[in-house]
Amino acid sequence: MFSEPDDPEVVARMRTAHAVAGGVLGAAPVPRASGGLREAWGWRGRTLGTPVTGPYGLGWLRVVHSPADRARGKLWTGPEDAERLVPRQVPRPCLHLVRQWAEGEDAYKAELYDYVAGGALSPLPVLATAPRLATAWWSDLRTALDRLSVVRTERTVVRQAYLDRAMPKYLAFLGGPVPTAPPTWSTAHGDLHWANLCGPELGVLDWEGWGVAPAGYDAALLHAYSLAVPESAERVRRELAPLLDSGGGRFAELVVITELLQSAERGDNRELVPALRLRAGEIWRRMAAEEAAGR
Repeated sequence: MFSEPDDPEVVARMRTAHAVAGGVLGAAPVPRASGGLREAWGWRGRTLGTPVTGPYGLGWLRVVHSPADRARGKLWTGPEDAERLVPRQVPRPCLHLVRQWAEGEDAYKAELYDYVAGGALSPLPVLATAPRLATAWWSDLRTALDRLSVVRTERTVVRQAYLDRAMPKYLAFLGGPVPTAPPTWSTAHGDLHWANLCGPELGVLDWEGWGVAPAGYDAALLHAYSLAVPESAERVRRELAPLLDSGGGRFAELVVITELLQSAERGDNRELVPALRLRAGEIWRRMAAEEAAGR
C-alpha cells in the first residue's frame, strides 16, 4: 500500500471509479464502524481498494487505472492469469469477478476478491517494524515459493536485456565486471514485499507482475525491503536460506539491488540506498571469495 496521492484530481477520479465498480458488481462499502479498513492506495494512485460486502459476502474491491491505450499486457492481466495458472497451494485471496470499462482516455478494471482477515503485514513495502511471525508462517512461505517457482508461463518479471543494460550501470561502484546472466530462471511473484504479505496466516496479495525471473528473486526482494530492520533482514536470510545462500540467490540479490537503486533515482525508497549499496558490497566480496576458492 501507498499513501493517498497528492493530486486531488487523481483521488476524486479513482474514488468515482471505485463507486462505479461497486455498483456494477453489486458490492457496497463496509462502514468503518463495522470494521471496514481505510482505503488502500497503489503506487501513485494507480489502484484503489476497500473492503466491501457483495455477492460473495465480505470481500475486497480493487480498481485499477491505466491510460486507455495501455490497458493490455502483463500488468493488466496478471491477477486473472494467476487465478487460472497458479495453484491454490500458493495462498492468496480468490478473484471472483472482473469488469473493465473506458472513459475517454482512461481505462479501468474492477476486481472483486475474497477478504483477507489478517491484512497486510506492513502499510508500505519497506519494513519499519519487525513483524511477529510463527515458524509455520515461514514454512508456508517457503512452500508457496517452491510451488510457484515451477508454474509454467510466458509472463516475465525481468528480461535478460534489462540485466545486460542495468546491472553494469547501477553496480559500477563494486569496481569490477558484473555478471549479468542468471544461473537459472524460475517463476516468481515479482513484487514480494511486506505490504503484499498477510499474517498471521500467510496470504500473498497483488499478482499484477508475476512471471519468470532469476531464481531466488522473490526471496531477494523480500530481504531488500527488510534492510531497514536488521532483525527482520536476518530472519529472512535464515528462513529463506535455501533460496538466498547459493550462487543463484546471490545473483538474484544483485538483480533486486539494481532495480531498487534505479527506482531510487525516481524518488522511490531513497532511505534504502545506503543499505542496498552495503549489501551489494557484501555479496560481491562473497562471490569473489567463492570464485577464488574454486580455482
